Amino acid sequence: MSEVVRTRYAPSPTGDPHVGNIRSALFSWALARANGGTFILRIEDTDRNRFVEGSVQAIKESLLWLGLDWDEGPDKGGPYGPYFQSERLQLYQDAARRLIEEGKAYRCFCTPERLDQMRAAQQAAKRPPGYDGTCRNIPPDESERRAQSEPFTVRFKMKREGKTVLHDLIRGDIEFDNALQDDFVALKSDGYPTYHLAVVVDDTAMKITHVVRGDEWISSAPKHIQLYEAFGWEPPKWAHLPLILGSDGKKLSKRSGDTALLDYRENGYLPEAMINFLALLGWSLDDRTSIVSRDDLVRHFSLDRVVPNPAVFDIERLNFLNGHYIRAMAPDRWADVVAEWCEKQLPASVPRPIDRNITDAVAPLLQERVAHLTDIAPMTEFLFGYEAPEYEASLLGERLGGEPRAALPIIDAALVALDAIPGSDWDKEHIEAAIRGLEQTVGMKLRKFVPVLYVAEMGRPQGIPLFDSMVLLGRERSLQRLRTARAKAEHAS
Repeated sequence: MSEVVRTRYAPSPTGDPHVGNIRSALFSWALARANGGTFILRIEDTDRNRFVEGSVQAIKESLLWLGLDWDEGPDKGGPYGPYFQSERLQLYQDAARRLIEEGKAYRCFCTPERLDQMRAAQQAAKRPPGYDGTCRNIPPDESERRAQSEPFTVRFKMKREGKTVLHDLIRGDIEFDNALQDDFVALKSDGYPTYHLAVVVDDTAMKITHVVRGDEWISSAPKHIQLYEAFGWEPPKWAHLPLILGSDGKKLSKRSGDTALLDYRENGYLPEAMINFLALLGWSLDDRTSIVSRDDLVRHFSLDRVVPNPAVFDIERLNFLNGHYIRAMAPDRWADVVAEWCEKQLPASVPRPIDRNITDAVAPLLQERVAHLTDIAPMTEFLFGYEAPEYEASLLGERLGGEPRAALPIIDAALVALDAIPGSDWDKEHIEAAIRGLEQTVGMKLRKFVPVLYVAEMGRPQGIPLFDSMVLLGRERSLQRLRTARAKAEHAS
């Protein structure tokens, strides 16, 4: 692109951002970065009734977690601030006044009760909903006079004839019949703008060149296009991203994945996996590449590669990507991640700060086995205490027909074999040989009886490799945990 690209992410602080609108942020950011442009964060907080405390912080945290840095906006400033719409009210009010003076908008004095009656009548008559134009032709002098004593909104005069055409970079030209459009409210009675007026004023003032947004905004495009024409301003290039469907083929919902982005962080997903996943919801590098880093996205991103067909939110693909990036992580960073999640999620009974010697030792054993970072603490808790984490005696016999006492011969044989290993030889090789030798003693395959030993040592029937775990526990703790397991099994009712 020869022009200087300026894109923006302009969320409303009405709750935590979800994956759908963060995908729009990612594509806007990538377009700016791919073209050496500017990415702007603007907070559209003019809907005061829906404002949610903490939302602005969640918006910023979501972007920063993914590494989507903004060049202008909150905490950064910039030449076109302020970047909160609530601090730009005079701009919108001046714009609305101009439209009225030029005969392109009008004051509407209809009360909420009158509008409710109008909608009810339209519904009863099975007519399409929309403002009926009652106040459209009030003479200017009367409008000015009534404005001194009556509350009013400002409605924009939409064209009644012909068509409005949206030139979309992803979908091509989309035509709208003007006869089906209605005069929308541009400025509310409290002096705050509606989205439609504010977005046009701000995108123009901030010199936005490309607007990348979800396809739910396509129906609003005629309003925005006609506002640009009314002001005589050049519109940005629009790109409406494809709809995201759940794996069931229905519109994405909370149940199918459209939850707050930061919930994925709390559920143990890596930002690299989420960026890769979101990038492929409508865009692709080619028809075979599934691993796309943030740097790859910046190098190759183009709206030409975005398709209009709906994208499918496949949680299994996200899980695969998360596992891939966990296993690709450098050992030092992975050790830091393990320590961080142990600090964050281990029970309060584990002393803080967490012992880095333990987490560094166990980290290599976890990297090939963890699917989500939330798996780390449950798989390592057994290392932080003399006894194993508390468990029910029934777990010892779960794989042996459900009877805890059935575990006694296995535990007794293990105690004899492991107790025979001197402290100087307590290593993986000797432990493995001793436990594998139990197959002859107890008369069953390792895979049948080894869950008993996992439960005894870790409090759970599976986890990181048993032999390595017992090395980390040491001889004294390993044997003591078997004795405790024996007592549990023997006294189980």
